[in-house]
Amino acid sequence: MRVVIAEDLALLRDGLTRLLTESGFEVVAAVEDGPGLVRAVMGHKPDVCVVDVRLPPTFTDEGIRAAMEARSRFPGLGVLILSQYVEPVYTAELLDSDGDGGLGYLLKERVGDVKAFVAAVESVARGGTALDREVVSELVRRKDPGGGDGALGALTPREKEVLGLMAEGRTNTAIARALVVTPGAVEKHISNIFSKLDLPATDEDHRRVLAVLAFLRQD
Repeated sequence: MRVVIAEDLALLRDGLTRLLTESGFEVVAAVEDGPGLVRAVMGHKPDVCVVDVRLPPTFTDEGIRAAMEARSRFPGLGVLILSQYVEPVYTAELLDSDGDGGLGYLLKERVGDVKAFVAAVESVARGGTALDREVVSELVRRKDPGGGDGALGALTPREKEVLGLMAEGRTNTAIARALVVTPGAVEKHISNIFSKLDLPATDEDHRRVLAVLAFLRQD
């Protein structure tokens, strides 16, 4: 898998490059600003880019803006955003951006869990999702403070838990382990989620992504 990294801190940029290379990825470019990210994506056409939210010159939202631009120009691009804090507004903007590649948003502290971080990059590169559990919790709280209406409101509390874990990129086995239930029970919950969100019976992985996006995009 081909990766582009956009991170202004040289030490972290080099560390990410080394970590991903040692994990079997091909880091085709490592840049320090938004314009460099867009150029690298268009020149190398990677599977995924790993991007810091805050890049020069103002260190506000240049990273997310550049990632959205790169995604609009190269729709199959997977984008994994790294942030120091939970910033749901940026997650919402990323979810609403053009393109059909994978999406991820992790807190930088998660990079220390190498196995989980690598799994997140792989998931996004393959078109899946990898959202930090704190970000998912905040999005759910904002979108459904009192029970909710529509499709989201139709989900049971357990189904919302399952969907939140799906948003983190967890497999059925991992979800079962986290909720202390059987894999069969998880499969039943997921089937109910697909039905309530009116998702057609197509590729299973694709439906998982559609379910997560439908869940997180609801107003």
